[in-house]
Amino acid sequence: MLVVWCPDWPVTAASSHHSPGDPLAVVTATLVVAANAVARAEGVRRGMRRREAQGRCPTLVALPDDPDRDARLFEPVAAAVEELAVGVEIIRPGIVAVPARGPAGYFGTEESAAERIIDRVAERTGAECQVGIADTLFAAVLAAKKGLLVGETTEFLAPLSVRELHRPAEGQDRAELVDLLRRLGLRTLGAFAALPERDVAGRFGADAVLAHRLASGRQERPLARRRPPPDLTISDTFDPPVDRVDTAAFVARTLAERLHNALAAHGLACTRLGIHAATAAGQERERVWRCAEPLTPAGLADRVRWQLDGWLRDARLSAGVATLALTPVEVIDGTTLQLDLWRGEGRAEADERAARAMVHVQGLLGPDAVVTPVLGGGRGPGERVRYVPWGDERTPAADPDAPWPGALPAPSPATIPRTPLPARLTDDDGRPVAVTGRDELTGRPAMLALPGRAARPVLGWAGPWTADERWWVHSRRRSRLQVVLEESEKDTQTALLLVLADEKWTVEGIYD
Repeated sequence: MLVVWCPDWPVTAASSHHSPGDPLAVVTATLVVAANAVARAEGVRRGMRRREAQGRCPTLVALPDDPDRDARLFEPVAAAVEELAVGVEIIRPGIVAVPARGPAGYFGTEESAAERIIDRVAERTGAECQVGIADTLFAAVLAAKKGLLVGETTEFLAPLSVRELHRPAEGQDRAELVDLLRRLGLRTLGAFAALPERDVAGRFGADAVLAHRLASGRQERPLARRRPPPDLTISDTFDPPVDRVDTAAFVARTLAERLHNALAAHGLACTRLGIHAATAAGQERERVWRCAEPLTPAGLADRVRWQLDGWLRDARLSAGVATLALTPVEVIDGTTLQLDLWRGEGRAEADERAARAMVHVQGLLGPDAVVTPVLGGGRGPGERVRYVPWGDERTPAADPDAPWPGALPAPSPATIPRTPLPARLTDDDGRPVAVTGRDELTGRPAMLALPGRAARPVLGWAGPWTADERWWVHSRRRSRLQVVLEESEKDTQTALLLVLADEKWTVEGIYD
């Protein structure tokens, strides 16, 4: 595969009225989607929160994220590549792929083909691009970002980080898988590829098997792909012809739903979509879009809308679109898509709707209005959980694999109070129970009193677990104790986690 990659395409598409020397970034309501080289030199990175990016680079120019704009302005780049190579497929705005054999054979070598394509894109559009060639699409995309023509794909992939498997912009959201692999010590694609595929399938699931194939330098789902029946092509004729973008959006949604329903009736899912348009004047246009994951109705509609938008703004198109046809160029058997325990029909659409709702709420109430918990390292249960704003990278506050002497043993409490509840623990004689310097209780716990509640007898306990924390800054000695209380009519919470700090007991957790 030969892949043409335009660096920072969302920034390029949005920055027509800005100087190349300005630090530019395309942002959503909360996150940086892309940044140019000037902004990256100031420390701005993709996935960074907008406020943090502007803190690192006060002169940063924030540009709005617009996938429709990116796709529309990328059409001339795809057309320029198509002048020298047949079979152009758009992976996403900013990346196109073609089979390498044709242009390499015509121009003599792969190097010559890459040089001619780069020159043609610059001549026709003025955009900068890089070319990569490898045996598989996944490897070719990575090679393009390094400007390499890869000889041995497996050797090229082996030393690369497993983080390369997480490519949300291309529909490959594998953040959880990558995080799990790194915690297991599998930090490179070569280490992951060395695992037997059967073990990967049994331990991680279907998507991990696909990722394992990519890391091994093999093609995606080679056994499941097949040519679709010819009667699955969906077409429509328009009178009057479509010449407006808003009309094109309605047409795209209607045809996409028809195609998806037709595929679903045959138990199929589309991974490569062909779009063919003919104008009233007899002009024809055709483009193929490739997607790593099976296209949902919304995904189909987006790609059709983007393509029509790009064609309708082409000055060489003399009339509106009179006929539009959608062809599933490549499909996979829908019955072979193994779903895990928590996934079912409509999960992809539900995830997409939920993500849009989350971003909408953040736009109304701020980025911290929607958070997700991330489990990390620590000694107490409250220390292990970090709340990350929706859309930010889900990184733990502390390494969960590091040794944590004095950590609370399993099981962890089900509920962690936002504010620790003060408690009074006494022995049989009514004296307060403390912890000695040898980590022993000063007396047998007999009664526990909480604010606004009657004291209750202690039926059993475990611990204490003591740790001297942060001794290099300021020493903080904390002792944790699990207690089981006698159940009462007004209070059925019988198992609590207590912590002793500064000679005061508080409730740190409640067990179900």
